[in-house]
Amino acid sequence: MTKLGEILAKKSVNKSMVSRKTGLSKARINELTMNDTAKLRLDEMYLIALAIDSDPNEMMLRLCEDLRLKDTI
Repeated sequence: MTKLGEILAKKSVNKSMVSRKTGLSKARINELTMNDTAKLRLDEMYLIALAIDSDPNEMMLRLCEDLRLKDTI
């Protein structure tokens, strides 16, 4: 399960409802929640955040919390 999948599961969100509200296909929602190699686009993340009544900024911080800049020295 991806971080997005964990967020949706924690909020007990119905993926079909997210699909209807965002216009994203159920297959795309499933891919984004189950496939670690799936790339979540910014517009998709924003729409999903709105659909589940979450702050898009908080969702972005949660989804990107493991990202770090490379040490250039």
